[in-house]
Amino acid sequence: MKPILLRWLLWLALLFLGYVAFFALLGVALERYFLLMGFGPERAFSAGRAMAEGAEITLKLTLISGLAGLFIGVFAGMSRLSSRAWVRLPATFYIWVTRGTPLLVQILFAYNALPFLLQPLWPGAQQALTPYWAAFIALSFNVGAYNAEVVRAGIQAVPKGQWEAAWSLGLSPVDTMRFVVLPQALRIVVPPLVNNLVALLKDSSLASVITLTELALSGQRIISATFRPVEVYLAVAAIYLLLTTVLTQFTNRLEERLKVAGR
Repeated sequence: MKPILLRWLLWLALLFLGYVAFFALLGVALERYFLLMGFGPERAFSAGRAMAEGAEITLKLTLISGLAGLFIGVFAGMSRLSSRAWVRLPATFYIWVTRGTPLLVQILFAYNALPFLLQPLWPGAQQALTPYWAAFIALSFNVGAYNAEVVRAGIQAVPKGQWEAAWSLGLSPVDTMRFVVLPQALRIVVPPLVNNLVALLKDSSLASVITLTELALSGQRIISATFRPVEVYLAVAAIYLLLTTVLTQFTNRLEERLKVAGR
């Protein structure tokens, strides 16, 4: 086995173990917290486990939506700069509509209206678009629109001389974008893309309106059962702060690696 492949497998294994350990420790810490707040042992255990599961759903939803939104943003941002109107105008319309409407409306549309619109072409749309996947679609396209504008600005920030040098070497416009311009643009736009991802993690709480049991809805259900809003909302806020901090630290390391690679 090649050393670089072995290194990647080891890194992925450590990442998986860290992921499992993080949420296991989070559940234990939440149980201890609720015990200190005067919850009974059974109530503290169930509340801690429910909030840890809600936090895990929130993080998973953020990561897969952020990844999908990155691909959507790169594609839409490049299309936005196209000289062909049939490529540029749909991307411009998508960004205009998505950025001009509230995320809450988009989530409700994806859950309540989209299955009916897809019904003629996809009879099983109503069953397939569960709250989780409806939230995934809405969040992906929402963050994708903001990423598209970031990517567009990053591409335009690459000096024109880079384009001309690539063309002088005989590269096609597609190869110039793929091998010369886009790698440089992505290094430029990493910080704003990270900000969009952190904002996405917090915005995922809006998925509670379609009964997705993420962190915010888990907290609301515990409040309904215990009538202890202060203690529960403090825990919810602390978990969001913890998740955003971990995510920011991870992406900061990625940003540093990209800067080193670009030297």
